[in-house]
Amino acid sequence: MSGTGTGIRLHAPAPGWEHEADVVVVGSGVAGLTVALRCAAQGAKVTVVTKARLDDGSTRWAQGGIAAALGEGDTPEQHLDDTLVAGAGLCDEEAVRTLVTEGPDAVRRLIATGAHFDTSETTGEILLTREGGHHRRRIAHAGGDATGLEISRALIEAVGEAGIEFIENALVLDLLTDAEGRAAGVTLHVMGEGQRDGVGAVRARAVVLATGGMGQVFSATTNPAVSTGDGVALALRAGAEVSDLEFVQFHPTVLFLGPDAEGQQPLVSEAVRGEGAFLVDADGVRFMQGQHELAELAPRDIVAKGITRRMQETGTEHMYLDGRHFGPRMWERRFPTILAACRANGIDPVTQPIPVAPAAHYASGGVRTDLHGRTTVPGLYACGEVACTGVHGANRLASNSLLEGLVFAERIAADIAEHPASPGAPVVPDPSRFPLLPAGARFEIQRIMTRGAGVLRSEASLDGAAGALGRMYADAAELLERDGKTAEPCVESWEATNLCLVARILVEAARRREETRGCHWREDRPERDDENWRRHIVVRLPSGAAAPVAPTSLTIRTTPTADLPPTRSGTEHLR
Repeated sequence: MSGTGTGIRLHAPAPGWEHEADVVVVGSGVAGLTVALRCAAQGAKVTVVTKARLDDGSTRWAQGGIAAALGEGDTPEQHLDDTLVAGAGLCDEEAVRTLVTEGPDAVRRLIATGAHFDTSETTGEILLTREGGHHRRRIAHAGGDATGLEISRALIEAVGEAGIEFIENALVLDLLTDAEGRAAGVTLHVMGEGQRDGVGAVRARAVVLATGGMGQVFSATTNPAVSTGDGVALALRAGAEVSDLEFVQFHPTVLFLGPDAEGQQPLVSEAVRGEGAFLVDADGVRFMQGQHELAELAPRDIVAKGITRRMQETGTEHMYLDGRHFGPRMWERRFPTILAACRANGIDPVTQPIPVAPAAHYASGGVRTDLHGRTTVPGLYACGEVACTGVHGANRLASNSLLEGLVFAERIAADIAEHPASPGAPVVPDPSRFPLLPAGARFEIQRIMTRGAGVLRSEASLDGAAGALGRMYADAAELLERDGKTAEPCVESWEATNLCLVARILVEAARRREETRGCHWREDRPERDDENWRRHIVVRLPSGAAAPVAPTSLTIRTTPTADLPPTRSGTEHLR
């Protein structure tokens, strides 16, 4: 893979300090910390940059668990089959096979690192549960429903013991590149006081993006406030390709807090359904029965659509998840986190069904990588939710995300050790003509995306979102062109600008994909179209893109999976 930069960067002060490392890892979830630990074990000097505290990323919010073929009678081949079905024809089978075959040992290494999973009191074996799309019990969990928190704890403890340096409360801004276009570090802004406050630079031989998702592009999401698409936006400005951004997974069962609720919403894990809870409407009807052989445990896109359809049919804003038959002991033992969240919001799932509705949860697409985590920019790697490895296709199988982070993080560390890079000095970029959006734009972006590009999409809704987002950019660009002014550089304006960029790419890809597939649901194109659309939409910013022009260059390529049927001609471009 190779690539060149776009010449686009965020408006920011020049770096006031500099730090040197062999590898800089941006993000402190399961993917980022695993890369850091493996690289450090190979003798590299590693610096981890994280936007908040080390334990404030998305990993700690993961409830259900981590999927791997660990149980008796289960096999990687069965795990592969379930993943391919959930991915709706767009998974890269080689990537999935890599995941499921290397996954069990990766989980065992995580346990050796210090992570404690729930085990049987009698046999001592790891307890496994089921989630949507899985035909076997293969989800290992910790603390009942606090798997991510336990994994995060273990990895952070290991990072401390390894002496890995980290910079907290730091928003990554842009990639540093040398004259040949190779990654040479990052610029970042540290929100604090001391020797490393304000804008600085970390120079490194390799850069690993593990920044998580972009759920904050929508009004209601399970993602924490820091998930503003910073890694995808950085990669795009650096000239990297992103793929499958239209496939945003909406988790079917998020605690409904009211029609005006915004920001991070409490997740009700799929494992609750895996243990036997069922979905009902206000009349107690189990509406998922007959829609799929697995009913409530169908893949997430199918359940989210089923809930949304029933909401439309009944004119209501939510459905219910009924687990009253569990009894208090099971709720307290198996799902203590969910029980506490429900009770904090006035719902007691021991005696009441839980009001639930879909909310933005996971980006199945992201920065396009190969099987070693390499992007199209030399020296730039990506793993975890920010990456598109080809594993998830059009819809992620439940609990594959933590496993993907583990497996591909280890592959990245191995590649960095095997192919050490030696980039030249970073090139000082020309002044940017890419405007910053004002801090308050974040909330308008979220409302635009929720209205136009949420669970239900259509040509009209997507056109409306594209027009509204385009006008926001055009207004900011006009001010920059006319008066040489842009919004004040600050964390809030940088985040809003990143959100708007990834939102525009997402909408453009969703407009282009004229079918319904996986978690991309077009009301006006309700059928899956394998003849024309069993392929990926790959996006790259054109060099020197300015705001008045849609900042996208969409390249549609035939999917690399070998057994796909023929499609129409190989490559098309949109400007």
